[in-house]
Amino acid sequence: MGMVTRMSMHVASELKRFNYLLGELQAAYHDASVKLGISDSVSNILYTICDAGGKCPIHAICRQTGLSKQTVNSALRKLENDGVVYLEAADKKTKNVCLTDAGKQFADRTAMRIIEMENEILQSWDRQDVKNYLSLTEKFLRDLQEKVEQF
Repeated sequence: MGMVTRMSMHVASELKRFNYLLGELQAAYHDASVKLGISDSVSNILYTICDAGGKCPIHAICRQTGLSKQTVNSALRKLENDGVVYLEAADKKTKNVCLTDAGKQFADRTAMRIIEMENEILQSWDRQDVKNYLSLTEKFLRDLQEKVEQF
C-alpha cells in the first residue's frame, strides 16, 4: 500500500470520527430541546437571540443557526403569535427579532438552560484545553470556508 493510500485512509478514519462526533453533538442538542418541550428550530433561534443579548437581526439568526430563511420565518411567525418575540425595523432592509417579557421568561426556561449547561461544561475544563478546542475549531472552520470559496 502506497503512502498516499495509507494517509488517505488515516484522514478518512479521522473524518469519519469527526462526522460521528458532529452528529452526536447535534443529537445531544436535539435531546435537550425535546426535554425542554421545544423544536430544534425554536431552540436554535432562541439560543441565538439569547446569545446576542435578547435582540438579533433575522439574517444573523439564519447564518448562525444554519437554518433556511423559510424555516426561520416560519418559526418566528409562530413565536410572534405566541407572544415570545416581536420584530422591529433595524434599518430599511433589516429586521431585528426581540424577546418580549414573556419571551425572556420562556427563553430562561429553555435556551438559557442550554447555554448555562454549556458554560458549566467549559468552566469545568482546563483553560488551555478550552483555548485549544476553540482555536482548532476556528481553524477548521476558516479552512473549510476557504475550500468552499474555491468551488
